[in-house]
Amino acid sequence: MSDFDAIGKQFVEFYYQTFDSNRSGLASLYRDVSMMTWEGSQFRSSENILEKIVSLPFQRVAHKITTIDVQPSLPNVKAAVIVVTGQLLVDEETKPQQYTQMFQLVEDNGYFIYNDVFRLNYA
Repeated sequence: MSDFDAIGKQFVEFYYQTFDSNRSGLASLYRDVSMMTWEGSQFRSSENILEKIVSLPFQRVAHKITTIDVQPSLPNVKAAVIVVTGQLLVDEETKPQQYTQMFQLVEDNGYFIYNDVFRLNYA
């Protein structure tokens, strides 16, 4: 397993455990240069991204990860692209929804999320 694989898997585990238990705890992962696209709507800066994440219209969520793919990105910079597929259950739903999420992490005194793209997958 490469260093990027290990970093990616550790990041994904932390991200979804935090998202599922305390969404406001994700604040330290984003910076003012970060950008998130959530179902086609774009948000820039840690403040705007966190506001979106915290205001999502459900109280409980549980992510089940199906796949994680990690690749190094950006020459001369420690950075990685991570693509996650999985299922999520929100509130009292019993039928999971399929999702795909892509992150680009960049190292700057620790890794932060530079890009974050989330989409539900409708069949």
